[in-house]
Formats: sequence, structure tokens, C-alpha cells
Amino acid sequence: MQLATSGSMLNFGYWTENTTEPIIAQKNLCSYFGNLAELEKAKNAIDVGSGLSAPAIFWRNNYNKLNLFCVNINYDQLSFSGPERNIEFLNSTCTKLPFSDNSVDRVLALESAQHFKPLKDFISESKRVLKPDGLLILALPVTLPSVSVLKLGILKFTWSSEHYRLDHVKELVTSGGFIIDDEKLIGKNVYGPLANYYLENRIKLKKLILQKYPNYVEKILYTSILKMKSASQQKVIDYVVLKCRI
Repeated sequence: MQLATSGSMLNFGYWTENTTEPIIAQKNLCSYFGNLAELEKAKNAIDVGSGLSAPAIFWRNNYNKLNLFCVNINYDQLSFSGPERNIEFLNSTCTKLPFSDNSVDRVLALESAQHFKPLKDFISESKRVLKPDGLLILALPVTLPSVSVLKLGILKFTWSSEHYRLDHVKELVTSGGFIIDDEKLIGKNVYGPLANYYLENRIKLKKLILQKYPNYVEKILYTSILKMKSASQQKVIDYVVLKCRI
């Protein structure tokens, strides 16, 4: 993703009819997520699994009263951007958040919760650190109920994350003490358009990828993208955004 966009966002993006570039789609997803999270009303927020911190920087720039804490188990990713105004960087795990009880307004997990294990413990920690009127917002790829993992094909191996089912995620959220206030399935604005962009620009993108990776890596990526598109069309996978209240 970094090679394709020359940027530091890692999410799949939210693609509309007028979206022509991945980095625009990625900012669209950050904006969509921030609006759902009501960040304009929040004083502080934890971005868990913050990647290279680009979404946090985007939110900081759009909500100038917001203080953000980027929590990431990967120290190298945390140190990528350097010091930032109104952002603190914390090297920690998602299941042991370094915050006191009832201390934060928002817990955000933008395309990161699919990597959290056990997800149940992250949800429990989120409930602990959130204020009574706080929000937990999740955005992640999911498989759909009653779908065999075999239908993922190559994605079973090339998606370097857990393959959480939508119903399983929702059950963990509700049993963890949250009410799902809003649920959006946006896979049609994620997988197909992203795949189409890659297919239409494969020659250019392949040259960029081959600067750093061997040819077989691009071939695996190409095959995975084709499978991602078909799995979305066949309702094997989707992409859910959940807004959750205590």
C-alpha cells in the first residue's frame, strides 16, 4: 500500500463513484470513521493498532480539540512519524491498554481489530477505559455467517490476520457489555473498487512493487486481489463498521 500510494495510510479505503486514487479512498474511510465516532464531541481518543499513525494525524488535523493516543505493539511503526502535536505514542498491546478506568471518550480500531487476539480481551479493556458515555468504534474485514473458511481460497493464507465472522464479532461486543448503536456493511465500497484500481493500474504498480519485492510476490498479490473481489461479490466477505455504546 505504501508503494502504491507513496503515503503512510494502510487501510483499504472507502471508494465512491468519484474516487480515483487509493490515498483519497483512505482519507474517505478516515473521515467516514471519524464522523461515526463523533470525534467532534470527544476530548481524547485511543487509536489502537495505529499503524504508521496517519489516521491519527488526519483526525488531529480535522478535530483540533482532540487529543489522541496511538497504541501499537509494533515500536518501529510508532516511531515512523516522529513527534506530533496532540498525539502521544504508546508501545503496548491491545489487551492491556495503559489507561486508568473510565478515562477516555473514544476507543478506535480502524482496520486493526482483525489482528487482535483474543478479541474478547480487547473489548473488555475498551469497556474498562471508556467513560460511561464513551464509544467503541470498529472497522474491520469479516467473513459472513454460515460461510466455510474454504471459500476464502488463497485469502486464507495471504490475509495476515484472523478471519473473524461478523456474527462472532457482534456477539463478543454485546456480551462484553456494549450496545451496537450503528452497523454498516461497506464491503461494496471497499473490495471491488480497490481491486479494480489495481487491475487497471497493474503495469505501473507492478514496477513499483518489483523495486522492493521479487516477481512472485506481485503474482501472489494479483491472485489475492482477484479472489478478494470475487469473495466480496459472492458474499463470502464483507467489511463492517460498528459504533458501540456501553
